[in-house]
Amino acid sequence: MSNNSEFLWYIPNYVKAGHRGDSAVENHNSLDTLTSHARALEEHGWKGALIGTGWGRPDTFTVAASLAARTTTFEPLIAIRPGYWRPANFASAASTLDHLTGGRVRINIVSGKDNLAAYGDSEGDQAHRYGRTKEFMRLVRRLWTEDNVTSAGEHFRVADSTVVPRIQVRGDRRHPKFYFGGASEAAERVAATEADVQLFWGEPLDGVRERIARLKALSRELDRDLPPLEFGLRITTLVRDTTEQAWADAEAKVAEMARSKGSGWHDHQRALAVGQQRLLDLHERGDVLDDNLYTAPGKFGGGGAGTTWLVGSAEDVARSLRKYQDLGITHFVLSDTPYLSEIKRQGDQLLPLLRS
Repeated sequence: MSNNSEFLWYIPNYVKAGHRGDSAVENHNSLDTLTSHARALEEHGWKGALIGTGWGRPDTFTVAASLAARTTTFEPLIAIRPGYWRPANFASAASTLDHLTGGRVRINIVSGKDNLAAYGDSEGDQAHRYGRTKEFMRLVRRLWTEDNVTSAGEHFRVADSTVVPRIQVRGDRRHPKFYFGGASEAAERVAATEADVQLFWGEPLDGVRERIARLKALSRELDRDLPPLEFGLRITTLVRDTTEQAWADAEAKVAEMARSKGSGWHDHQRALAVGQQRLLDLHERGDVLDDNLYTAPGKFGGGGAGTTWLVGSAEDVARSLRKYQDLGITHFVLSDTPYLSEIKRQGDQLLPLLRS
């Protein structure tokens, strides 16, 4: 696999214990516990971790800043919502954290529906939501790279705005990368012009191949004026010492999901976005697609990256991830539960195979 590929994990950032089958330990969401995950990521070869967002979860930016302060190389991929932040306020906060951490900040822009009324936001239809996201990303990038920014858009306004401290250019990194998801036509048009990395969930290879081709064509059609769009995969990887043990554990997990009616797995099912519906429909094509893409979790409550799993030995899963890499995927956000022990297992067993 290309040495240019990057491997991140996932920190759930949930008030309730037992997220997606995680160990329901006491103080599961304390700073000490979350720090143990971040430090394990550093020690076992990971670049950093996606930290999830949503109203009713601990504030993601606060968690990310706290973990960054307790680590030395850990890079938080901070999920944020344009309706929760205003562009200049966010640009300043992210620039400050990037300065304090020596350039370790990454941003995941989330446009999916949330409990808007709870934090005083409102939005219109899909076109309005993605129009606001597009304007947010464009304006934040300007605030990071230009001085004395004045902008009067449909959704946001600033006048003579200069964010300090300034983002320090580090090689070809001009500012924190914007990761972005979404499979609707409106989302893909935003990704094609504004995102740095388009994240896909665990679709079969043919679906990812098709979407990459479409996004590249859209980038040309819409006259993208940024460096070429990069691509990432956010997926569950269930790795065990043998293929047989991995499938036995995967089937046991799905059986427990069926018994509990998906308790602890529903965090992406409040509203079925286009991308989520695509995943949920996959099991109609079979419980196992490609070599080892397990779709059965989606029948019993699996949502988001927990809808489909790559299952097998480290060699099996590495082989499958290389096929995604051959399509052009260079950013991988992996996870399985229990999160802490799997950080170590997959860091020690899977990552060396992907880097060889």
